[in-house]
Amino acid sequence: MEQEDWIFHLTEVRKRLLVVFAWFVVTLSIGLYVSPRILRYMKSQPLVGEINWNVFSFTDGLMIYMKCAFLVALLFTVPVLLYQVWAFVRPGLTDAEAKSTLPYIPASFALFIIGVSFSYWVVFPMMIRFMIRMNQSVGAVETYGIDRYFSFLFEVVFPMAIAFELPVVVLFLTRIGLLTPQRLKMTRKYAYVGLAIIGSCISPPDMISHLSVTLPLILLFEISVMVAGWQWRTMQESSANS
Repeated sequence: MEQEDWIFHLTEVRKRLLVVFAWFVVTLSIGLYVSPRILRYMKSQPLVGEINWNVFSFTDGLMIYMKCAFLVALLFTVPVLLYQVWAFVRPGLTDAEAKSTLPYIPASFALFIIGVSFSYWVVFPMMIRFMIRMNQSVGAVETYGIDRYFSFLFEVVFPMAIAFELPVVVLFLTRIGLLTPQRLKMTRKYAYVGLAIIGSCISPPDMISHLSVTLPLILLFEISVMVAGWQWRTMQESSANS
């Protein structure tokens, strides 16, 4: 690659990173403005009854406020980042490839939002109820710190949200030829075992909670297999016609 090409690519990367950074700063400013409202809303809409948020240091409230603002900014920056990555590699793609890969961006964002919503409204309350019952069974006095509350929330919500990206990952790997419907079907039983292990790690150790988490993951996998098969057939037909 010529030196001029390196300079051009580095300049292009710099320009797109500046766009992402500028958007992040804008959304971070919005996050700083809306974070108190988000936190008050979460406090006024308890998922499992009244839980007091206590602080055990002067910085606890500030840290949660900043984390909330940062997460708001990160959430709305990810689609822009994905688009900038797509736009950077767009000149090296054919029109058909560019058209087929662009929908991955909104699909990935939508699945992430669905994963966050499911884990926050379904999985997290189950975990809280289980932990409260465990604490009460040993006669512990319940005093919950706001820092630990949100740390536990993030540990439950974000792994589940990332797991909901499975269909996009499977479709992308199928699109570049690393996966085929035959391979997916051959690995189905191993995938079921892996998803069951993931579900057991992020759900309380009781059968109902475990099934409530594992079954949606298995359903996502089956949807991924079905859509990947449709995409593979479309790719094969396009290759035959060309």
